[in-house]
Amino acid sequence: MTGHNSGSTLLLGLFAILLILRVPITFTLAISSIVTAFYLDIPLLAIVQRMVQGVNSFSLLAIPFFILAGEIMSQGGISRRLIEFSNVLIGRVRGGLAQVNVLASMFFGGISGSAVADVSSIGTMMIPMMKKKGYDADFSVGITVTSACQGVIIPPSHNMIIYAMAAGGVSVGRLFLGGVVPGIILGVALMVISFIIATIRKYPKEQKYSLKDAIKIIKDALLGLLTAVIIIGGVISGVFTATESAAVACLYAFIITFFVYREIPMRRFIGILYSSLKTLAMVMSLIAAASAFGWLLAYLRIPAAATKALLTITDNRILLLLMINLLLIGLGTIMDMAPLILITTPILYPVVVGSLGMSPIQFGVMLILNLGIGLTTPPVGSALFVGCAIGKISIEKATKAMLPLYIMMIIVLLLVTFVPQLVMFVPDLVMGKM
Repeated sequence: MTGHNSGSTLLLGLFAILLILRVPITFTLAISSIVTAFYLDIPLLAIVQRMVQGVNSFSLLAIPFFILAGEIMSQGGISRRLIEFSNVLIGRVRGGLAQVNVLASMFFGGISGSAVADVSSIGTMMIPMMKKKGYDADFSVGITVTSACQGVIIPPSHNMIIYAMAAGGVSVGRLFLGGVVPGIILGVALMVISFIIATIRKYPKEQKYSLKDAIKIIKDALLGLLTAVIIIGGVISGVFTATESAAVACLYAFIITFFVYREIPMRRFIGILYSSLKTLAMVMSLIAAASAFGWLLAYLRIPAAATKALLTITDNRILLLLMINLLLIGLGTIMDMAPLILITTPILYPVVVGSLGMSPIQFGVMLILNLGIGLTTPPVGSALFVGCAIGKISIEKATKAMLPLYIMMIIVLLLVTFVPQLVMFVPDLVMGKM
């Protein structure tokens, strides 16, 4: 074996072993990188420098603001208002609460950018409410968990910022816009299958609102929805960078929550900050460790080897993309989203964008949707865990009920993969063709 081959084997082998031993992913990445660096006689200082450079990015400053804004809005009454707003719009169809669940997740995803936050906020209200109205517990959990997947692709999404960094500076504005149509299609697909299931199982419709009540509910909810408008509008108009728009949205969310809605006292803000800092510490330490790991991947030429290996299997574009989708879905079942974005982007980017000619924007949406599906699947889907805990059912029971929902998600994924216009239409329309 050459030094590079043995180094590659050590890096990837140690990573796999530590992962199997359930070592936290940040430590898995850091330990694999440090041990491999020692083996290759690379100074430890070089690894530390790569970690520091990984988080020393202005664009990454948007992440803490996104996390804080989402935390403020999720605890400040916005999720309840979005549920009422969705109920006004679509609650009167058969299985109305399931439709409301999907629509509320779509709106909330445009504020939090997090599937887990979506399940935690929307699910704590919707799952008990659906069970009380006669919906089966497994379906209630399933539709809540799968609809939360919209949160990772409907803008704003901090996962898109992580991808933009990992891909070497892809436009965050274009990524945000690229997720709009796929996110809406995913929501519509889940609504269609929910209606079919609701009709078969004879789930109830919801009450009709008076015009006065409907106007009041819509007015109340629009204040919260403006958070997403500020972020997206600021970025695509060029008025703000992604970081600046996130900071402005964070301030807006603070004012709306504590001075307009006033559902929680100001003293709760300390707890919100603490919760946000815990999440931020995990995300940034993960990015730092993954930066060192990614640098070693490049140093050992693993992305080039992976490209060559995949193209050796087949040069058929359709088969290659199907293989990559299967690989990403498989990885998503055993690892969380952020580390997978950081690890797989430098490996697959040269194949999909370089060799197959896919747009970096389309690849980003495809990648994130794949990994978002992973959040809803066993054995380590974090959104699935949260949903099952709220619904008080087993993962096995929920997963079985989610099979029709998974099928719809896979169909949308294939559309995103093979119909580039679905992703590129809005970015090209708003920001011009690249």
